[in-house]
Parts: sequence; C-alpha cells; structure tokens
Amino acid sequence: MMPSNFRASQNQKSLIMALPIGKNYVPKWKKKATLAEELGKPLAASEVGLKGTIPVTFKMGNETRTTVASPGDPIRFVANQAGQFILYGCGKGECGTCEAMCNGKWIRPCVATVPKDAQDMIIMVKSVKSKRVSSGKFFTARSFVMGFWNNLLGMAGFVRDRRSAKKNWQERKEYEDLIKQRTLEKKLARQGGSGSSNNMDKAK
Repeated sequence: MMPSNFRASQNQKSLIMALPIGKNYVPKWKKKATLAEELGKPLAASEVGLKGTIPVTFKMGNETRTTVASPGDPIRFVANQAGQFILYGCGKGECGTCEAMCNGKWIRPCVATVPKDAQDMIIMVKSVKSKRVSSGKFFTARSFVMGFWNNLLGMAGFVRDRRSAKKNWQERKEYEDLIKQRTLEKKLARQGGSGSSNNMDKAK
C-alpha cells in the first residue's frame, strides 16, 4: 500500500499537469512520424508488408494516400489501411454520408468492396471541415458569456417556479382549511342532532 504523502504528491502533480500553461503551451503528446516520413520517401507496398494486386488511391482535397488491395476487400478497410479518414453515418449504405467518387461512379465505402475486374482505383473522398481546439485551452471568453447566460436563465426559472409553487401552496392551504371547516360543521350538526334526540327521550 502506498503511503499517503506519496499519493498526495502524485495528485498535486496530476493537478499541475491538468492546468493550462498559456498560449505557448505545447502538449507532451505529439504525432509520431511514420516510417516513410522518417526516410523521406514513400515506400512500396511490399516493403511495408501490404498484400494486394490492385493499386488504390484516395484523394481528399490536396492530400493523396495510396495503398494496394485485393478483390473483395471492403473499401472502408482499405481506407483504414491507407490512413484515409472517411466520415461515416449509418454504416449500412443508406444515409450517403460516406459517399465518394470512384473512377467516375458514386460508391458508398461503408458497404462497397473492391471489384474483381478492377485494375486501378482512384477514390475521391469528400472533404470534412473540423474545428480544431488547442489542447492548452480549457475555456474561452465565449464560454464565460454562455455560462453567465445559463446562470441567469436558471435564476429566472427559479424565481418563476417559486412564485408558481407559492400560489399552489396557498390554494392547497385554503382548500384544506375549507375541508376542516366543513368537517367541523358536520360534526357539530351531528352532535346537535344527537343532543336533541336525547332530550326528547327524557321528556317521554
């Protein structure tokens, strides 16, 4: 079992690591260079252990990625093998989110496979717009404004619900007081009726 002072120091270190360090903050994690990037030249498919007879080229904007495939291979697996990102939706070929142009024809990579008679495949993938947020920023000025606005809405809702609850409580209290009054009147009426009948019996 670790001593308590050791656990406390570890917690302090992790807290310090989680705090933002400013605009010049550089995260410790970095994308590792591939073998081709380290060598400065693209490698042949056989040199990296890929098997296949059909060259496949993925194009997205200005980026081009190549690999090889065999007939019947799912296009989505071939894309993963080439390191090509494709945005998928349903994954069943129904929504058309992943639709791409392959040799002049539209295909849906989530369900499409490499044709048996294919010789060379060029797949044009749709560009995906993504907003990148720095890993060193935990909040922005907009987040402060939105937080203040949400708190203001919460306070307004609290006041509104409090008024409504107070009104309901008053109505319920008035109703309960009315029930008590009616119950007391009935009780007194019963007592008065029983008292008069007893008097009549004594007179007889």
